[in-house]
Amino acid sequence: MKSSATLRMAASATLHCLIGCAIGELVGVTIGTHTGIGSGNTVLLAATLSFISGYIFSVIPIIRTGMKFWSALKLIFAADTVSILTMTIVDNICMLLIPGAFDKDLSHPVYWLSRIIAMSVAFLAAWPVNYYLLANGRGHALHDHHGSHTNENLD
Repeated sequence: MKSSATLRMAASATLHCLIGCAIGELVGVTIGTHTGIGSGNTVLLAATLSFISGYIFSVIPIIRTGMKFWSALKLIFAADTVSILTMTIVDNICMLLIPGAFDKDLSHPVYWLSRIIAMSVAFLAAWPVNYYLLANGRGHALHDHHGSHTNENLD
């Protein structure tokens, strides 16, 4: 049942990644939609903030285990970049494809419905990516080091 355990761990890693990415995506799309900077600039802003918040969301718990900041950051870059990239690309493609997603006021239900759809599709796209990474020993940093109080060979 190793595959089943890996599927569950991949789902958990993907959910963790989604939360971190969603913060940046929501802030970026909210700023872009509110200021009217256009879809292209909104996507760039949302993607940039998605990476920043995704990395921050992952690095803080690892630092709490005792790992030094730069070691934790290197680990996060290595373990989370593909997942964050997958999620960000899929999320923004969905937002671009949903009519009016970037054009609606933040109080409009179409905006929030499009966010829910885009994030759900992004989760479904990133889950097999995280499964592949975990199955091949390149797992999600938080799951590999959460609760570990050792930083051997990483400093």
